[in-house]
Amino acid sequence: MLRLCEAAGLDGADSAAYARTVLTALGPVAERPLDLPPPDDSFLSDDHTPVEFSLSFVPNAEPTLRVLLEPGCGAGSLAENGRTGLRVVREMARRWGFSTRRLDELEDLFFPPDPRGPLALWCALELLPGGVPRVKVYLNPAASGQERSADTVREALHRLGHRQAFTALPEGDRHLFFALDLGDWEEPRVKVYLAHADLSAAEAAGLSRVDGGTGQAEIAGFFRTTAGHDTGPGTDTVSDHPRLDRRPVQSCHAFTETTTGRPSGFTLYIPVRDYAPHDGEALDRAVAVLRRYGVDPAPLVRSLSAVTSRRPQDGVGLIAYLGLAHQQGRPPRVTAYISSEAYEVRPPLVVPSPRTEAAVGHGAPGPS
Repeated sequence: MLRLCEAAGLDGADSAAYARTVLTALGPVAERPLDLPPPDDSFLSDDHTPVEFSLSFVPNAEPTLRVLLEPGCGAGSLAENGRTGLRVVREMARRWGFSTRRLDELEDLFFPPDPRGPLALWCALELLPGGVPRVKVYLNPAASGQERSADTVREALHRLGHRQAFTALPEGDRHLFFALDLGDWEEPRVKVYLAHADLSAAEAAGLSRVDGGTGQAEIAGFFRTTAGHDTGPGTDTVSDHPRLDRRPVQSCHAFTETTTGRPSGFTLYIPVRDYAPHDGEALDRAVAVLRRYGVDPAPLVRSLSAVTSRRPQDGVGLIAYLGLAHQQGRPPRVTAYISSEAYEVRPPLVVPSPRTEAAVGHGAPGPS
């Protein structure tokens, strides 16, 4: 993390302060030797490391480093995991002087006595110069059962004043996360994440519900480049391409105002690690996306060296997701999600060539 802070342009004092913050938030897990197995099957990463890093890029600026962590990892039960997460977030609120009121209003929805699902609470810290981060929490819509996740999301939006927001969401296969910005945000967001299985570029292009937002061709172009489906001339138009039929694509819909019910932000996340043979190829795709948006890719390249000494070609999963975000009134933002690989490096994959998939047919499933 200290090396990543340096790659993102943070000074030594801020880097040290943020490292201490993460160690404190993780509690006893931070002291656990890495020659032991993971403390539990954390859903946060493929190898169950309860930490994931990301770098967010806009043109003509240093990247913003963020760290996502599971404060309750190793707690022994999902209920205790959630209680630990709430305690850690409330301690952060007291330390940095922000309110947890919006989170408190939802506690009964997302922290039932006998919770279900793959997570209870994740916390994300956006690491800014000055040593005080912006804080986000991620909650589990399926805490009371997958069959009730839509009702949970609808009720949570309603309680927070977004009474028309649920109907603005596109179709999805399941509700993944419900997220809140806490603390010093210019426009605090409420965010709903959806999973989309077996998705094509054309279908991804139609997921955004932001008024006057990015065009469908831009979303489809990002999808194709990240998935490795840029196969030649004519790929700048919205058209159907091979579907991503392994790990689902994710979409995020951010709400900041309560009048219209329309989202003000949209993000598409492609799990590039499941559609590239190795991280060398995933990095090439990330560099292509960054250059398309006028961003210097050098900090991303440095960040991979900060995390691991292995060659990108020797594994896959170091770059877990690539995301393209559009928020009204702001430039597009590209985010690369970087795995810690504390416990395991996934070997390179045998994946079909995008050109072969395209030749087989638009919806043809490829081998896993």
